[in-house]
Amino acid sequence: MELRILGCHSATPKPGEFPSSQALLIHNQWILLDAGEGTQMQLRRYGVKFSRIKHIFITHLHGDHVYGLFGLLSTFRLLNRQTELHVHGPEPLKPLLKHVFQLSQVELTYPLHLHAVSPEKPALILDEKKFTVSSIPLNHRTDTTGYIIREKPAPRKLNTEAIKQYPEIDIWAYNNLKAGKDIILDDGRIIPNNELTFDPPPPKSYAYITDTAYLPDIVPRLHNIDVLYHEATFACEDENLATKTFHSTACQAARIARAAQVKKLILGHFSSRYRNLNILLNEAQKIFPETELAFEGKHILI
Repeated sequence: MELRILGCHSATPKPGEFPSSQALLIHNQWILLDAGEGTQMQLRRYGVKFSRIKHIFITHLHGDHVYGLFGLLSTFRLLNRQTELHVHGPEPLKPLLKHVFQLSQVELTYPLHLHAVSPEKPALILDEKKFTVSSIPLNHRTDTTGYIIREKPAPRKLNTEAIKQYPEIDIWAYNNLKAGKDIILDDGRIIPNNELTFDPPPPKSYAYITDTAYLPDIVPRLHNIDVLYHEATFACEDENLATKTFHSTACQAARIARAAQVKKLILGHFSSRYRNLNILLNEAQKIFPETELAFEGKHILI
């Protein structure tokens, strides 16, 4: 699982600073999280292949999270894309896209499937062979959901040297071993699975939490996440602004990370009022030391 941050600033884009968008590579498939203005240019810049994007997840319909989607979908058409594309997001996204395409006279060359994500309750919204994506309702000025991506547990790894000690264990039994089952020999002896296999790597997880007021209720769903991206629009001293605009401070993001016992916190969605983002980083690290700042192009191996 690899993360590429395409944009991590709020509201107005500036040279070198783009609004929210991320690309997550998981089992040879790119997932796009939000699509602020300039998303397709950033995808080009960092070598994300358009053809390998199958799912796009939109948190909410504020412009700094969705205005890049229209151009990206249109570019897919210009590239004569044929493979289907799934876009997940708020219910009003469907009529919005229909209206944009109708007025701009865009006829897509590929099947586009729009999936409404409920802002009311958490849900499993994508169940692939090797990973899942779940929604997590947030508290913002409009219906907003975060997303949690989790790998499914991998099969156990065969200990070929141990298996060789039992010639009667044929290749037909390998799938049972990978599934964690014990082996019963012809003489009735039971060989425990852990003597014939190794533990697989632990499944990885990533949570994308952006544009929300301080929301401790989400902590149980974030428990033990490998990497948490949490918005930190404001510094701690500007908590009144965060409350007024339904955003979070760096301190609040760090408290969420600490309570959830995540392994790493990435701060993002920065207000343009801060010329030195280390102010946010230092405040968060006092509460949760394993904190980093997002930046355009940042690459994270989860």
